[in-house]
Amino acid sequence: MKIRKAVITAAGKDQRALPLQTLIDCDGEQKTVLHILVEQALAAGVEEVAVVVWPGDESRYAEAAWPKGRAGAAALRGHVAFIPQPQPLGYGHAISCAREFVAGAPFLHLVGDHLPVSAGSEPCALRLTQIAAAEDCPVSAVQATRESLLPRYGTVGGRRVSGCQDLYRVDTVIEKPTPTEAEQRLVSPGLRAGHYLCFFGMHVLTPAVMDLLGEMLAAGPVSLSAVLAEFARREQYLAMESTDRRYDLGARYGLLTAQLALALHGRDRQQVLADLVELLATRELVSTAQ
Repeated sequence: MKIRKAVITAAGKDQRALPLQTLIDCDGEQKTVLHILVEQALAAGVEEVAVVVWPGDESRYAEAAWPKGRAGAAALRGHVAFIPQPQPLGYGHAISCAREFVAGAPFLHLVGDHLPVSAGSEPCALRLTQIAAAEDCPVSAVQATRESLLPRYGTVGGRRVSGCQDLYRVDTVIEKPTPTEAEQRLVSPGLRAGHYLCFFGMHVLTPAVMDLLGEMLAAGPVSLSAVLAEFARREQYLAMESTDRRYDLGARYGLLTAQLALALHGRDRQQVLADLVELLATRELVSTAQ
């Protein structure tokens, strides 16, 4: 299958301002988080992107996606659409708002409050779409995460796919499990003790997942984790362990940490390191003097 569309969710009450924040990207250019996410989706081969937003936020998001005067902004405009989530009915409902946009096709999904930063030449989004196309099933990016952070993430358990170091066949999904739940139900082979496979904020979802989401929403609000847990019981669903890093922008100092990660993976790395060393040395001198 070919993944030609992407959906970014950004309508959450505590999330909606985060994609509008400005950072310095790895290329040294000033960009909004939304702009970076759209570029990552297009670099993975996606042709159209829909952003699910709070009603009334469309114009602000349009400006964040293609800032005036930026080279290539006009070309980017034709690739991005905005879909309001009419009622605050949760994450699963936000994804379902893009049903007409995806039109029965598989799609890449990213969350607007997490920023992936690539550690190598092949970004996570590209690798994810390649695996989904080859396996013809939904695939979620995951990352080995220490148990103290489990309250922030949906978490999966499964077994390695034979011959693939970074691929798991998922059998269990739990939204924000406790450490006890994770130890009992989510242990995956090959991980360090106390670490579990938590969602990266990036998925390739298929029409079958969207259909199941619609069925479950008929009974009330539902999380994506609950939908994927049910899907894993019915059909093949895979998780790809990413070597990239994801940064939760809503966490305390999340934007600062994401900015440091971009800087240390970017063209100005040496200058940033020098500035950090100088800052730390200055702080040490002040502490010593006191």
